[in-house]
Amino acid sequence: MQPALARRFQAGAGSPGDLRPEPGSQSSRAGDDIEIIVNVGGVRQVLYGDLLSQYPETRLAELINCLAGGYDTIFSLCDDYDPGKREFYFDRDPDAFKCVIEVYYFGEVHMKKGICPICFKNEMDFWKVDLKFLDDCCKSHLSEKREELEEIARRVQLILDDLGVDTAEGRWQRCQKCVWKFLEKPESSCPARVVAVLSFLLILISSVVMCMGTIPELQVLDAEGNRVEHPTLENVETACIGWFTLEYLLRLFSSPNKLHFALSFMNIVDVLAILPFYVSLTLTHLGARMMELTNVQQAVQALRIMRIARIFKLARHSSGLQTLTYALKRSFKELGLLLMYLAVGIFVFSALGYTMEQSHPETLFKSIPQSFWWAIITMTTVGYGDIYPKTTLGKLNAAISFLCGVIAIALPIHPIINNFVRYYNKQRVLETAAKHELELMELNSSSGGEGKAGGSRGDLDHLPPPPLPEPAGKEGPSWSSRLKLSHSDTFIPLLTEEKHHRTRLQSCK
Repeated sequence: MQPALARRFQAGAGSPGDLRPEPGSQSSRAGDDIEIIVNVGGVRQVLYGDLLSQYPETRLAELINCLAGGYDTIFSLCDDYDPGKREFYFDRDPDAFKCVIEVYYFGEVHMKKGICPICFKNEMDFWKVDLKFLDDCCKSHLSEKREELEEIARRVQLILDDLGVDTAEGRWQRCQKCVWKFLEKPESSCPARVVAVLSFLLILISSVVMCMGTIPELQVLDAEGNRVEHPTLENVETACIGWFTLEYLLRLFSSPNKLHFALSFMNIVDVLAILPFYVSLTLTHLGARMMELTNVQQAVQALRIMRIARIFKLARHSSGLQTLTYALKRSFKELGLLLMYLAVGIFVFSALGYTMEQSHPETLFKSIPQSFWWAIITMTTVGYGDIYPKTTLGKLNAAISFLCGVIAIALPIHPIINNFVRYYNKQRVLETAAKHELELMELNSSSGGEGKAGGSRGDLDHLPPPPLPEPAGKEGPSWSSRLKLSHSDTFIPLLTEEKHHRTRLQSCK
């Protein structure tokens, strides 16, 4: 295998000494007058030494004095060199290069829209431009993409852990892992999916039973003449609570990290859903000895209200509810603005309404705090009709407060919806990307590392943290072999393959 550079030297140059500039030539002038001609992905660019020497540690600045070092020095910096044209060739992305050379002109680098941040970071590493020159707005995109790749790597690793069997594990550890997989991952098997559907149905049944228990026609009288829930409904609720308790204990004992499991939000919701049943049962049978019966009944009634927490268990089986929760967490600022707008409007319009209605003898606005209720139901477009203005100025004030309330509510809604849609789409893309990586790994293993799978092996090696793709000089064997075979003037085949590589990475977006 003989590169195009060696063939070109054999045809005309003769020896490495021919690479050195002749006395009096343009390249032997002062460093500020040197012209460096680079060809990046077919795009020719002329740069000057005084410009490149501002950052001597970069790859382009090292080209100024590389000719005196011979073949080894030149090949360590570029992919090919034409001694006749004195032109350096690089198999890199020309669009990213146009952004990187901005550091020599403006002292900072801005990433164009549409370029994969991870690929752009690799380009900056190749040209030896420090990331500190990257603008802050572009660094945020890079951090976001890095988090996405870490999430993909985590998901792939979880799937691989589920598929693999560690022979060094004991019987109890394997059993614990199977139980955890059975209860936490419904997609792992058909029985696990059936159990997840059953748990979902029991949550709905327990919620319906809790509501039906408050219907007077379905209640019965106890020995003291008080209305209580029907025994059949109590038995159904007891069966549901028993299932929830068994499910929680099995998940707790099979959890790999029990502290993290106990402090998880959804698991706290599970505890709040089953705890009132046992506390009320304890107070009913033992509390009467320690306190009066009336106090026990009030405490049991208060605990029974806490049963509404079990409806939040549906979030464990609904990705839509999880997405809504995340969107609300990311929208605290918008929600705060909404509450601030409403609070200011409520205070202003309630004070105005109270003042304007004082002239009417049958006014319903007795005080400003009482007017707060009128302002709330008016600005939120509810309007119960229990409090309403009777004067002309009061009605005008009500109309203005209504319009201001509509505007105040509508303004922050759009960012909240955007957060919801962005997170939902991101989760779908990450799930698809993780499955795509697994398909590539399966294709790579089945083909024995040959053909197309060889080109993807370098990508799959980037999955474990840190998830950033390695520099061009450290890629897989098959990829690097293609790099050595691609010494030519155009480099079209390699550029085409590299573009496919980047497009696949951009799918993580």
